[in-house]
Amino acid sequence: MARDRQTPAAAHVRRRERLPDGLVHDHMEGALDRPRDPLPTRLQDLAPLPSAYHATLDGGLVALGLTLGLAARSAIDAHVRFLLAWTGSINLTAIREPADAALLHVLDSLAAVSPLVALGVDRLLDIGSGGGFPGLPLAVALDADRALLVDSIGKKVRFLQTVVEATGMGRQIAAEQARSETLAHDPRDREAWPAVTARAVASLADLVERGLPLVAPGGVLVAWKRDPVDEELAGAAGALAALRAGPVRVVSSGVPGLEDHRLIIVPRGGPIDDRFPRDPAERRRRPL
Repeated sequence: MARDRQTPAAAHVRRRERLPDGLVHDHMEGALDRPRDPLPTRLQDLAPLPSAYHATLDGGLVALGLTLGLAARSAIDAHVRFLLAWTGSINLTAIREPADAALLHVLDSLAAVSPLVALGVDRLLDIGSGGGFPGLPLAVALDADRALLVDSIGKKVRFLQTVVEATGMGRQIAAEQARSETLAHDPRDREAWPAVTARAVASLADLVERGLPLVAPGGVLVAWKRDPVDEELAGAAGALAALRAGPVRVVSSGVPGLEDHRLIIVPRGGPIDDRFPRDPAERRRRPL
């Protein structure tokens, strides 16, 4: 689908979306000389989640003070089912146990719901989305008007597109193969998103330079990190100053079992120089 947005203010208009394509079959000699089974693209072809997953997720939701509607819970559960079914083939996550996925992926992502609700966020951009965390669970839990999940790796984007299509979330969520640096110099995206999220993507300094130009005035960049964060915050001081960020907040996850997990919330401050973000080579040569 063509990207038909005309201005940054129209950032929520649907983007182009590609249907998931088939896998290339690997042929090997002897007993292995047969095509790999295709990855599932329909909910009915997925294995159910065990009770341990549901117990872990239910307990974490209570701790976070969150209640998910039936449609939201079904979409999040389906996302995890797809993740576990696909990850052996395209390495979306090292986590294989459903209960661990509930804690380390879903609940870790949903820790940002309350801060984003308090800010009135209704649209978000998730950069380096990978397996779809935190962007997809956040978009579902927030009932976002629009969410865009971007990753530079095509096979991960095809996975995300499969999940979005299978769960019927295409009116709210899109997935696109793109680099955040490219989006940040596109007038459709620069200064267009009330929230930009990034989990396990890069250093805070790098995220500030890549992500903050995408944040709309009054919006925030949210980065998922682990304690200790003081050294990383100190290392990001130059980037925070250069991109005129507002006062940074560090928020605990609030989830039992994730006591060392932190959300670093970086508000958009003053105008950002058009040269940011710089290309990756220049960022490496001249860190802020």
